[in-house]
This record gives sequence, structure tokens and C-alpha cells, in this order.
Amino acid sequence: MKKVGIIGGSGYTGGELIRLILQHPALEIDFVYSTTRAGKPVSSAHPDVLGRTDLLFTGTVKPEVDVLYLCLGHGKSRDFLHNHSFSETTLIVDLGNDFRLEDSCEFQGKSFVYGLPELQKEQIEKATAIANPGCFATAIQLALLPLAKNKKYTEAIHINATTGSTGAGVSLSPTTHFSWRNNNLSWYKPFTHQHLGEIHRTLNQMDAPAELFFMPQRGDFTRGIFATAYTTYDGSLEDAQYIYQDFYQSAPFTHIATEPISLKSVVNTNNCFIHLHLHEKTLLITSCIDNLVKGASGQALQNTNLIMGWEETLGLELKATVF
Repeated sequence: MKKVGIIGGSGYTGGELIRLILQHPALEIDFVYSTTRAGKPVSSAHPDVLGRTDLLFTGTVKPEVDVLYLCLGHGKSRDFLHNHSFSETTLIVDLGNDFRLEDSCEFQGKSFVYGLPELQKEQIEKATAIANPGCFATAIQLALLPLAKNKKYTEAIHINATTGSTGAGVSLSPTTHFSWRNNNLSWYKPFTHQHLGEIHRTLNQMDAPAELFFMPQRGDFTRGIFATAYTTYDGSLEDAQYIYQDFYQSAPFTHIATEPISLKSVVNTNNCFIHLHLHEKTLLITSCIDNLVKGASGQALQNTNLIMGWEETLGLELKATVF
């Protein structure tokens, strides 16, 4: 069993990571660090693990853990690592955005690799530190990677993606209150969302830069991302389906659906479902993920499995509840 430390364990991402690790056959939680809840039961913040663990939140860290997951707010991981030392052999997985935008980021002797397994599995397997992708970035990149590899777009790509309220984090804001969010829909950060940087980095890395027009939206549900992207496409639907099936043939969590997809089919799983629709010369790609699992904690465990040499699906064979 590999010992795990979780930093920032009282939020949504930390809570989801705790839930997943508790049922992972090769990982064991050593400590869950929280400055706001030290000494309190983990189940006080995450009642869904009541009866499954007696762990208490702690305000101290143990430097000898095998894996360290950073579930802090964006921009806080570097500061935390500056102020705390860990073993040279500790695998660090950052679920924030501190190390995502560089092809290879060296920090305190660790080389952070961008952790999108469908993009660069071999590099991840050799990594000592992972920059876990953002949730929107995961859904959108998985929608575009096959087109990028095959240089199948020549014009701008228009993207619309709606995320649940957990995407905003556990801290309250005016747009996360039930009375505002319920029966409501709105956009935010139009054309400027921070996850665009990751997507452009990947497309440039693949020598397939694109003009992207991205409209993020807040949905009146808790979990998941429903993303659509469309662009001019010169080819048949059968050609596009072959390109996608071929690209993801060895990806255990990314699946191409022949029928239209909906969000509930992937919520609570580490899956990404993709559907293709061709209208005249426009290809519509629909991509669905759970923002807390494939878009965060599940992908963090998927990357851990790859680095440890375990089955990629270990501890992640989860089923959605559609009805």
C-alpha cells in the first residue's frame, strides 16, 4: 500500500479524492491537511464518508508520504511547496493551475508533466510530478485531440460548455447560492477563461494551433460538464468517427458514442463520452465529463496509476446513475 497525503482536503476536489482513495486497493490515506478544520473528523466536511473512515483533519504534514495531492486554490501550490519539504521520492500531483502552462516545469527538483493521459501517456509514466489538467480543459481537449492530430480543421472552433456549481469550489459566492443558481443559466469569462491557456498549449505542441471562441456557462446542477464544439469539416461523418475511434482505441475512459449523449451518463465516473454530428460542412463534437472526477480527482488517480505501473483503471471502474 502506498501512503497518501492530501493538502486542502475540505473542499470539493479534496473530498472527491478522499472518496476515491478509500476504495482504491493500492492507496492508503496517511493524512488530510486542512488549516480550517484541523482536529475535526473528515466526515464533518464530507458526510458521504461517514462510517468509512475515522480520519481527522490535521494541521501538520508528514514528509515521507509516497504520493502528495495538492487540492489548494489556484496559485497556492507553489507557496505551499516553498514552505513544506517532502521526500525526494514523493510523487506530487497538483490539482491546481500552478504548473499547467509550461511544457516542462522544473520546481524543487521535480519535473512537472501535464497529466492528460490521452495526450501523453508515456511521458506521464516516467514523471515524478504531475500538473493535473483543468476540468474545462479536459473536456474540450478530449473533444479536439483527434482533429488536431489529423490536422482536420482550418477555421475557427466555436465552443460552448456548461459546468455544475461544484466547478466554482466550496466557498460561497453570489452565483453559487441555491436561490441564484436554481432555475438559472448564465455565462462568465466569455472568450477569456483561464483554461484556454492549457488548450492552446496542447494544440501548439501538436503543431495544430487554432482560433478558439469559448463561451463557459454556469448550469443549475451540481456536477458535470456538457461541452459542444463545432468547426468546418471537409469529410464524411464516417471519416470523422474513424479518426476518433482510432485515436482513442487504447484510452480506457474515453468512448465514442453513436447515439446522442447526455450528462448523467458520465457523472460520478472517470469517463469522457464523445459524440459526433455532421451538418453539411460543419462537424459538431459533444463531450461530457464529471468535473470532479475525470476533470480533477479521478484523473489525478489515473495519472498515479500510470506512474506506479498499475492498471490505468485501478480503483476507477465506476458506474454512473442515469435514472
